[in-house]
Amino acid sequence: MLDALLVHRLHFAYTVTFHYLFPQLTMGLALLIVILKTLALRTGDEQYNRAARFWAHIFGINFAMGVVTGIPMEFQFGTNWAQFSKAAGGVIGQTLAMEGVFSFFLESSFLGLFLYGEKRLGPKGHWWAAFMVFAGSWLSGYLIVATDAWMQYPVAYRLGPHGEIMLTSFWGLLLNPWALWQYAHNMSGAVITGAFVMAAVGAFYLLTKQFQAHAKTFVRVGVIAGLVAALFQIIPTGDAQGRMLANHQPATLAAMEGMFETQRGAPIALVGQPDIQNHRLDNPLLVPRVLSFLTYRRWMSEVKGLDAFPQQDWPDNIPLLYYSYHIMVGLGTIFIAVMLLAAWKLWRGTLYESRGMLWALMLSLPFPYIANTAGWMTAEFGRQPWLIYGLMRTQAGISPQVSSGNVWFTLIGFMGMYTVLSILFLFLVRRVIEKGPETA
Repeated sequence: MLDALLVHRLHFAYTVTFHYLFPQLTMGLALLIVILKTLALRTGDEQYNRAARFWAHIFGINFAMGVVTGIPMEFQFGTNWAQFSKAAGGVIGQTLAMEGVFSFFLESSFLGLFLYGEKRLGPKGHWWAAFMVFAGSWLSGYLIVATDAWMQYPVAYRLGPHGEIMLTSFWGLLLNPWALWQYAHNMSGAVITGAFVMAAVGAFYLLTKQFQAHAKTFVRVGVIAGLVAALFQIIPTGDAQGRMLANHQPATLAAMEGMFETQRGAPIALVGQPDIQNHRLDNPLLVPRVLSFLTYRRWMSEVKGLDAFPQQDWPDNIPLLYYSYHIMVGLGTIFIAVMLLAAWKLWRGTLYESRGMLWALMLSLPFPYIANTAGWMTAEFGRQPWLIYGLMRTQAGISPQVSSGNVWFTLIGFMGMYTVLSILFLFLVRRVIEKGPETA
């Protein structure tokens, strides 16, 4: 029987993973809708307005799903992680409250105006409504990332007389250097999701010979935005995030790379299987010295392996961390290749007639979701065995009075409810796609 700690972690992992399927698309689409509205204002072409309305409908469905699945997580801090909330509530409560009071209401209020107030607002007013939806969604993303970043790299705090963690600088919390790079990396991932979804729907319409003019707009905007975001995901955001890990969570970096021994001129592992019992990476495909260069900008610099740290401080699921990281990086590389090829065909004027490329764009739709999920798994598994890095072990943060049986009961209930929500979501989105942008 699984112990209570593992079931608490499974419960939160399930709810947060399912929830984040929706915000990543809303945050990505928010920017792309502003781009469509900007094109409509500059060109006077009503096609861009219809395209923006079409994607606003899908945005609204995603937004509603994000709200419904996000609320339970707020309660889980108290029901499943009471000791963590008691100790750190004075810190994380700041950003979580701001996310709900400021950014959520900003986004939801202007979303209503954007969806139903276009005739009253006029073209410029409607553009501002779209921009405020974008600002609210991206501010919401920052406040959530700042909360997680503090757990990864706690700053601006002191310990109280009873062990409680007390905030010493509000701006220190908001401007945590870990949060700045993590946010940039996260939001470029959201734009990749939005761009691939937009390009995939456009490719579907082109392949089925529907709504041709709008389909070309979707593909063009999606490909250009996706290429920029995919490149930005690698450099500078992914590179900077990796260097933050090397400086502040070196054991995590070693586990992500499957590096058990400290080395000078450390190689990077493209593939391999971590063998925890024998402290080695089986069947590795290595590129010599690259990890040293990427981490410290010197080919022969020393990179610490897991042997440099006590075993009780190692991430507690190294294989899953290793594979999550490599899936994220591998898919990110594929995204660049796909979008580069699509952009080249777009530049040559052959993309809209290239059925093979259109099929590739359409079938790529689920992979940004997988990559974003793998990225968050990398961040959260990498922090283990700490709930707050260096301050609180994960074991110390759970609700001690809540048994594993209690947690299983609610987890199974959430699985059932989220299955129903998934069916409803797919039904509603399918209806929007079937109706198409010309009726928007």
